[in-house]
Amino acid sequence: MSRIGERNEETDKASVSSKVADDSQMTTIYAVYLIAALDITWMFLQFSVTPYLAKKLGFDTLWFGYLQTTVGVIQLLGGPMFGRFADLFGARTALSLACASTVVFFLLLAIADTPAMLFIHKIPTIFMHVLPASQMVVTDLTKPEKRADALSKLGLCFGIGMIVGSTLGGQLSKLYGEKFTAYFGAAGSAFSLLLVLKFIPKNTKAETTRGNTTDDNRKKSVFNLGEITRLMKFPTVMQTFIIKIVAGLPSGIFQVMFSIIALEFFKLQPEQNGYLMAYFGIVQMVIQGGVIGRLTARYSDNSLLLLSIGVSSLVGLAQAYIQNVWQFCLNILPMMFSLSVFNVITDSMLTKSVPSSDTGTMLGLCASVQSLLRTVGPTIGGFLYVNYGISSIGLIQFFVNIAVFVYLLQRRLNKTAKQRK
Repeated sequence: MSRIGERNEETDKASVSSKVADDSQMTTIYAVYLIAALDITWMFLQFSVTPYLAKKLGFDTLWFGYLQTTVGVIQLLGGPMFGRFADLFGARTALSLACASTVVFFLLLAIADTPAMLFIHKIPTIFMHVLPASQMVVTDLTKPEKRADALSKLGLCFGIGMIVGSTLGGQLSKLYGEKFTAYFGAAGSAFSLLLVLKFIPKNTKAETTRGNTTDDNRKKSVFNLGEITRLMKFPTVMQTFIIKIVAGLPSGIFQVMFSIIALEFFKLQPEQNGYLMAYFGIVQMVIQGGVIGRLTARYSDNSLLLLSIGVSSLVGLAQAYIQNVWQFCLNILPMMFSLSVFNVITDSMLTKSVPSSDTGTMLGLCASVQSLLRTVGPTIGGFLYVNYGISSIGLIQFFVNIAVFVYLLQRRLNKTAKQRK
């Protein structure tokens, strides 16, 4: 009887310990969601400053494209290294570095009074990867089958940040000017840093994973390209990456050019642009918070990937014939759906394809894909917009995505036929 009692007591202790661990993990995840929402708020606050400050400093569409390309190149180089850094030194250190870099970024923006300073203030973006770092934490603390849903909740945070940041940035710029808005962003980023230090544990990897890999990993350099690129050799990783780049490029071109399109094509003022971005955020919140989780529970990743690319092709076709901001607002609904599903599903597929000890590096590579799009997107987008108009960007999106859609559909049909045989 005493042994039975001891076993029951041990079982109760294990149950309590497991519950405490689960509660601790959920607290960390909720803190990450808050940090991500705040970071997106500060970034969209910045979007209400940079285009208008650039115009005051004499930038035209092409030079603004070069400025955006500079950011893309810097983050393209920093993304994989940042992911590797997070795997080696832990989530709190990585997030702290990202938030501290954001503080410096806004301080440099506040004192930018020449074209050269506007370029220099982009240098800290090499470490400004708060959202990928947040994805790393969520990936570490969730099971693979629930990962897509958990990552989509970060998209919900993105929507909240987009609404608050765009509206706040537009109003602050209108009432107090660009310099005050930039200082406000620096103060907000400093608050985010304090949240990281308070709520994020030093490392979020599983104990077994840390015990087996951390000592070996610490002997390897953050700059070890072999350790970064070896992930491409895992099954399906290279194919998914190519799809992520090719299918994502046309929509990426439109995203990086949107601030100029809003300013020149739609003739929006800063506060009007803020309201439009807030509308973006509301749509994304509904999709990320209420739609994607249900879709991932019922349909496979491959089916949702096919759906997102098909919808994206139709969005591009509609975009080619948009004449005013009201038509654009209607097109935002399928646009945000396709973008949200595409980004969540591809990130989820890629992290499931590698060991848990390398998920940070993989998400850093995912972030580098977005940076690659921002690198080539402004130059291509600026050329297309200046020479052929906004419709050319939409038509390219249609043709590229419909080609990828047909390719994936054909592969799926061939696979199904082989299985039947």
